[in-house]
Amino acid sequence: MQQPTYEPDFAQRRSRRTRRLAMLGGAFPLMAVVVWVIMGMSSDQEESRLTHKIGRGDLVVTVVEHGILESSENTEIKNKVWGLNPILWVVESGTIVKPGEELIRIDSSFIEEQIDERTKYALWSRSAAERSAADLAEKELRVPEYEEGRYVTELMRREKDLFVAERSLRNAVNQLKHTRLMAESDYASVLEVEDREFRVSQSRRSVEARKSEIEVLRRFTYAEQIQTLKGDLGATRARHDADAERATADASRRDRVLEQLEKCVIRAERGGLVIHPNAARWRNAPLIAEGVSVWTDQTVLLMPDLSKMQVKVGIREAMIDRVAKGFSAKVTLPDKTIDGTVESIASVTRPSGWWTGNVVRYDTIIKLPADEHLRPGMSAEVEVTIAEYEDVLTIPVASIVKAEEGVHCWVKTSEGSERRKIVLGDSNDIFTIVKEGLQEGEEVVLNPAALGDIQPETTTSNETKESLRSSGQS
Repeated sequence: MQQPTYEPDFAQRRSRRTRRLAMLGGAFPLMAVVVWVIMGMSSDQEESRLTHKIGRGDLVVTVVEHGILESSENTEIKNKVWGLNPILWVVESGTIVKPGEELIRIDSSFIEEQIDERTKYALWSRSAAERSAADLAEKELRVPEYEEGRYVTELMRREKDLFVAERSLRNAVNQLKHTRLMAESDYASVLEVEDREFRVSQSRRSVEARKSEIEVLRRFTYAEQIQTLKGDLGATRARHDADAERATADASRRDRVLEQLEKCVIRAERGGLVIHPNAARWRNAPLIAEGVSVWTDQTVLLMPDLSKMQVKVGIREAMIDRVAKGFSAKVTLPDKTIDGTVESIASVTRPSGWWTGNVVRYDTIIKLPADEHLRPGMSAEVEVTIAEYEDVLTIPVASIVKAEEGVHCWVKTSEGSERRKIVLGDSNDIFTIVKEGLQEGEEVVLNPAALGDIQPETTTSNETKESLRSSGQS
């Protein structure tokens, strides 16, 4: 049996080893070149650093914030229709209208239903009031009708009955006298005399009864009837007053609903620009659009006075103490730049929280000159000048490093970069005033953090920029 041979495997291993040695041999020169370049860069680092020569000049310190144009006087157009009603049509925001032109139309279907209902109740109430007015007139006539009519007639009738009774009594008395004379001559019997006496007695009682009836009529019946009639009159008058008041109230409700119908269409009282409240981004107002429902007294449109434009910006708490009324400001708009003036500063800060990034700001109003091309809602960048310095020694902010023991910079010397402690003054985003530590003409290293000169406990210039600007001193 033939034994296996291992010569091919050995040859393959020797070939791979030869290739690895060749690769390592080629890498050695490349590594040498890299080491040489790094050493060369390290030796030339001092020469390649960017520097700035310290000099004197003017320094302007500003604070920059962003805001939105608005008018200081806005005519608010409010919805006066009761309840919650949808908008049928509204003028586009930014439209310039004329006096009397239609601005917004609100759905009046519910108002029209109310008109029908209120009109029905108003007619019912008026009918009841008219009916009670007729009853009142009748009751008012019954009092004089009784006093001057029925009472007088009744009294005259009873007095007539008394007169008849008295005449019958006189006739009975005369007949009794005659019968008695006849009885004395025996021409009349005793029974006839007694009969005449009975008639006299009966007539006398009739007279007394008639007198008593007249007395009762005058003293009691008259007073009773008058009191009853006047009581009915008072009750009828009160009922009529109630009906009339109800009719007036129902008519007033109907009229108010009719007025609501007129308020469903709002027209411009004066000419000018009309904007939606939600278009004015300085106001937190609900959307105004077709189909959106609006409440009573809700502001639906604004007519700003374009001659009184301003910008409201929020200045950070760290800078607010350096801003005062009357400071000049430069307002940059999308198409131009205009000059403004700080008009007012809020004494109370805005509410802050996660929605503001926990940044405390104070509302500051920048007044602008009259310009017919300014429109509410335009974005604006406001730069307020808070300090101006002439002929001062300055250092770039990028050269400043703040450490625990103070503020430093790196000064270029013949022997390399030298760390030096400095005392600073006011600052803007680019330069800071140097009070002590540097002389005019010296060169300082720019961005020493990028070149490895800053120790771990130090702070870069970018992190100290805000503190230098807010304090205005070292």
